Amino acid sequence: MHYNYPISIMIRDIVLIQKRELEQRLQEKYIVRDSGFTKGSSDMIHVIIGPRRAGKSFFGMHQLVQGEKFGFLNLDDERLTKVQNFDEILEAIMVIYDNPNLLLLDEIQNIQDWELIVNRLQRQGFRLIITGSNSNLLSSELATHLTGRHLPVYIFTFTFSEYLRPITNELTAPEKKEKFNDWLINGGYPEPLMKGLNVKQYLQVLFDSILYKDIVKRYKIRQPDSLENLALWLISNIATEFSLNSICDQVQLSSVHTVKKYLHYLEESFVLFTLSLFSFKVGEQQRGNKKIYCFDNGFRQAKGFQFSNDWGKLLENAVAAELFKRCRYEGLKLFYWKDRDQQEVDFVVQAGTQVSELIQVCWDVTQPKTLDREVRSLLKASSKLKCDRLLIITMEEEKKEEFSWFGVQRNIAFVPAWKWMLGK
Repeated sequence: MHYNYPISIMIRDIVLIQKRELEQRLQEKYIVRDSGFTKGSSDMIHVIIGPRRAGKSFFGMHQLVQGEKFGFLNLDDERLTKVQNFDEILEAIMVIYDNPNLLLLDEIQNIQDWELIVNRLQRQGFRLIITGSNSNLLSSELATHLTGRHLPVYIFTFTFSEYLRPITNELTAPEKKEKFNDWLINGGYPEPLMKGLNVKQYLQVLFDSILYKDIVKRYKIRQPDSLENLALWLISNIATEFSLNSICDQVQLSSVHTVKKYLHYLEESFVLFTLSLFSFKVGEQQRGNKKIYCFDNGFRQAKGFQFSNDWGKLLENAVAAELFKRCRYEGLKLFYWKDRDQQEVDFVVQAGTQVSELIQVCWDVTQPKTLDREVRSLLKASSKLKCDRLLIITMEEEKKEEFSWFGVQRNIAFVPAWKWMLGK
């Protein structure tokens, strides 16, 4: 298929250099990813969505392309975004990759009218795999223009299970616990682990790139310092309940509207996510305070304000991120619960109209007062939400025990975090 458009030297050189880089990357060691995704019909557009540098294009190359002939283009290049006629770029791909029928287009959201271009390419008979680092942009435009013709795939940073895969030796339980602590602090971005890079330096640069390239530049934010201050305050206060008014006071932003807008940008760029208060009434969910979490613990360690590791917060955030991924893969909803007596359950998993699981996260439950607090909240929520599947994720405790409180009697499972992360 040829388009008879003259290929500029610049476009040809960009595509050619990217091909060389691609060939080098394909020689690097690859870790199989747990996407929760089963490859569907070849005529569907496969849309890989997730954080920047989480390994989306690598996943596409190794687990979707699987040795097929394909053309590749990384649109995270400002020179390509300025090309007004995409057919000039397409012609370069066709020439350099010898007329492939399958195209892998990386960071597609960077080009104007990308959804129309993708739609047209599919009509012309191309098989397409596209990736993007902006959840809202992709989901809204896909729903509008590609209804019923695309399959979304979510790729996040390494889970603990994926984090262990580069290790060829079988690990003992104490060694797994030690690796879990490393993952809990440093997070799961693939590149530092696979290439032995300094994690903190890598994540500091990546965080700033997401903030200023993916948000400030895209949305033309006039006061980038205020966005950065908000982002740093939020990742320093993970696993914390908040209202928009309280954030406005803390970071001294001009309006609640600005806070809401900036928070939305941070969420759609896969830096942070929020959980709503659980209620069977949608209005109460929307009016209630939210809790803030970071997609990867590494960002908190690299950019957050803290004087020492807050292990409890790190553990809760890691569990929140893992639950977010599992719920996304399985079509479930995730909330937190709190009643008027200030008793709280960290995570409520909802399947359809029913609450399917209640989960507490507690670093150490050996203290009687701590155990009593966690158990009482679970039992009360269990009674109110009609859910009998109760779990406390901790660092060491592993057992199943029956508890009772004010006539409510339930079995509660306790599981070490590293085992829960591995699905054991």
